[in-house]
Amino acid sequence: MKPKLSFNPAAALVHLRQCDPTLAALIKRIGPFTLKLTPLTSLFEAILRSIVYQQLHGKAAATIHARVMVVLAPSGGATPTALTKTTDAALRSAGLSRNKLRAIRDLAAQCQAGVVPSLSLARTLTDDELVTRLTSIHGVGPWTVHMLLIFYLGRPDVLPTGDFAIRLGFQKLYKKRQSPSPATISQQARRWQPYRSVASWYLWRSLDAQ
Repeated sequence: MKPKLSFNPAAALVHLRQCDPTLAALIKRIGPFTLKLTPLTSLFEAILRSIVYQQLHGKAAATIHARVMVVLAPSGGATPTALTKTTDAALRSAGLSRNKLRAIRDLAAQCQAGVVPSLSLARTLTDDELVTRLTSIHGVGPWTVHMLLIFYLGRPDVLPTGDFAIRLGFQKLYKKRQSPSPATISQQARRWQPYRSVASWYLWRSLDAQ
């Protein structure tokens, strides 16, 4: 079963067009909102993938991630228990750096301690509650959680001001001379609420279109 957004995209577009003429022009140029959520079986699996992909190009990250999955498979796959049963040497041989190994070890420990919620519980928590819980994991910052909220959980009102592409897209769209600060973006984005995720998606797409 394909994951579904937790909001009505049509209602989001109506709101964004009405509240911001500049963004409305971008929406008209880009076209329909076509975000497809990434299937999710657990937060552990999604965050593990995010940690592996950090600071790597897509192809290299995908290769290492696939190797990690192979290493975990004999112990049960992408689960905290399987990770605890797998040696550091095996995980390092898959291509993980020492820092990423430390991060996924902490991820498993936080899952087993109940800090990282189950997927069913996560769907009942607010964005801020999830950011607070998940950023306690070594190597996981707000940006990683924001991507999880938008692309895995389909939350409607996430604004990743720490994302370089968001800042660049905002700068170009609103013709700012300098890269805008998070505060500047947040102030402009107040009018986008409660659909800042959708506005962010259009800022990303504006750079693709160029």
